[in-house]
Amino acid sequence: MSDEELMQMAEKARERAYAPYSQFTVGAALLCSDETVYLGCNIENASYGAAMCAERVAIYQALADGKDSFFKIAVCGGKGHTDAPCPPCGICRQVLLEFCRNDFSVILKDAGKIVSYRMDQLLPVSFQKNMVENKG
Repeated sequence: MSDEELMQMAEKARERAYAPYSQFTVGAALLCSDETVYLGCNIENASYGAAMCAERVAIYQALADGKDSFFKIAVCGGKGHTDAPCPPCGICRQVLLEFCRNDFSVILKDAGKIVSYRMDQLLPVSFQKNMVENKG
């Protein structure tokens, strides 16, 4: 699947976002290694800590469905109609790092152009699960 097709799916998922407090809507489309796509949208809550980002909605749905190998994710969002990039927040970056390979790509749109980043570019000097698993 092309980056453009995946971004179109993320844009469609964004239409389902629930963001009555911030009006900052986000959509995500996660491509699994088996070509399955999972969509996510952000879901806010009056208790802000209970809100969930689009990227985590998509990856948690995939994990709950038994998927464990991911290729890339497209993310789009902002207030109103925007063409600015909407990179994953820090929590989402950490979650993606937990479940995705080093060659996993995050696809964004910047001024109408599709751009791609690897996880090590988005989260350098990261805290990784092998640090916790170290039996020291």
